[in-house]
Amino acid sequence: MWTYEHTQETAAPREAVWRLWADVENWGTWNADIEKVAISGPFAAGAEITMAPAGQDPVHLRVTEAVENELFVDEARFDGLVLRTAHRIDPAGPGRIRVVYRMEITGPAADEAGPHIGPAVTGDWPDTVAALVARAEQGR
Repeated sequence: MWTYEHTQETAAPREAVWRLWADVENWGTWNADIEKVAISGPFAAGAEITMAPAGQDPVHLRVTEAVENELFVDEARFDGLVLRTAHRIDPAGPGRIRVVYRMEITGPAADEAGPHIGPAVTGDWPDTVAALVARAEQGR
């Protein structure tokens, strides 16, 4: 298994972060790497998301878990690998939250492929999470 986690604390309300996550078709307003994104149905477990990173083929994600104002988890599957990303809103003290993005790559070749695929997928997370938090702070 290969893992990576990035976190950022903020005073933004958890509901503001959740609203940005649930508004899938506008992820590109705070995630500079997204060229195009679409969701099939409501933002809930079972939803299918097609996301096209800038200059790349579309990625197909399935939302496997969604708990309003707390977390959502998506999975992408290819070549025997499962790329599972948990997006969480954790408490971080009075009036503060911690936005957490955590990826786990599993499957028979995860130990070999993870160090190559993982950083390519997660490399922009510090910028993406910072932009998400900044947008959530503006919407307070």
